[in-house]
Amino acid sequence: MEKLIKYRQLIQEILLEHGKHKSAYGDIEVQTIFDTQRDHYQIVYVGWEGNNWTHSCIIHIDIKGEKIWLQWNGTEDDIAADLVVLGVPKEDIVLGFQSPFMRKFTEYAVS
Repeated sequence: MEKLIKYRQLIQEILLEHGKHKSAYGDIEVQTIFDTQRDHYQIVYVGWEGNNWTHSCIIHIDIKGEKIWLQWNGTEDDIAADLVVLGVPKEDIVLGFQSPFMRKFTEYAVS
């Protein structure tokens, strides 16, 4: 349970930091979403860019089976590497956006 609490805190800190970055285009709101009951965490861009509606998930992280699953990373930052620097072992990080076949060729967990 202690590990889960630590992982939740680290994910929230990372997303809060990323949530400070505003979109360079349009009138876009940056929403930081934490579902700590089900362990889903996201940053979503919502708003207008000229006449176009924007609704885009920029980062999506889940905790499943006491592992951190990076489901999507639409930033230039290496969130997995950031988590390792913060003390998360690579075997507790899954690159969910990669196919299970390809995950075995990474430094991180397969599942």
